[in-house]
Amino acid sequence: MVLGLCCLIIIYTFWDNKRIKIVEQVIKIDDLPRELEGFKILQISDLHEKTFGSKQETLIRKINSINYDVIALTGDLLSNSDSENYSPTYDLLDGIKNKEHILFVPGNTDPIPYLVNPDRSISKNTFLLGMEDRGVHLLDSVYTIDKGNTSIYFGDFDISIPDTTSQLAKLEKDDLFVILNHYPIVDKRIDQLNQDPHSYFSKNDLIIAGHYHGGQIRVPFVGALFIPEPYYANNGLFPPQDRVKGLWEYNGTKQYVSAGLGSSNAIPFLKFRFLNTPEINLLTLRKK
Repeated sequence: MVLGLCCLIIIYTFWDNKRIKIVEQVIKIDDLPRELEGFKILQISDLHEKTFGSKQETLIRKINSINYDVIALTGDLLSNSDSENYSPTYDLLDGIKNKEHILFVPGNTDPIPYLVNPDRSISKNTFLLGMEDRGVHLLDSVYTIDKGNTSIYFGDFDISIPDTTSQLAKLEKDDLFVILNHYPIVDKRIDQLNQDPHSYFSKNDLIIAGHYHGGQIRVPFVGALFIPEPYYANNGLFPPQDRVKGLWEYNGTKQYVSAGLGSSNAIPFLKFRFLNTPEINLLTLRKK
């Protein structure tokens, strides 16, 4: 009996790790301009070199079935920063049809975007160059998408952006500012930023992040057992379940965190997801 149950759990977990669900979320924004009503952001996060079908055909089919305005790649596409296994990412990008706007912020397992060469010149890493050849835009400055008489701006929280201050100072009342970041911004960090008189953090309308994997191992009636977050007690062991994935709002800041697609190899024998189906996320902006 016990052996049979264990076999069923193993078979289900193997099957569940191979499938993908599309998680849809409506995000209501105060005074959203008419031009941005229904604006759709497709978030893809934490691939960790995982493959879904030959040359990502299963994942590509899912993505190409969706209508969206922009793709947000929120990091950890590779399993570690020294990896040269680019095929899972490149195959995915090669198969995507709508590549008008694809924005990328690196995660902790992706290589540093810029390298300092022996002659002190600066160049982009090989992985990033291959992504750019496939239509990806590294979010190292403010990226603007115009819709009629209004604009939606995208910026990276983690990178020091030279023109961020001047760009945000020019924001019109109807313009939106969206932060893409690999790491979620926890409540304590938001408080610190809002108390900083030199911070423009309060001007953002939405944060989109990943990193937590939704708690890679989840338990019925409990939820996530662990997320990698040093701001929480016990470094993320038994975290607050309403901050593990999905949408929340704190002090006027809306934040959406994807559970992502892949698995971390921080503990090699736990490189799988349990009761935690891989997901991509379709975020639709609506007027509140």
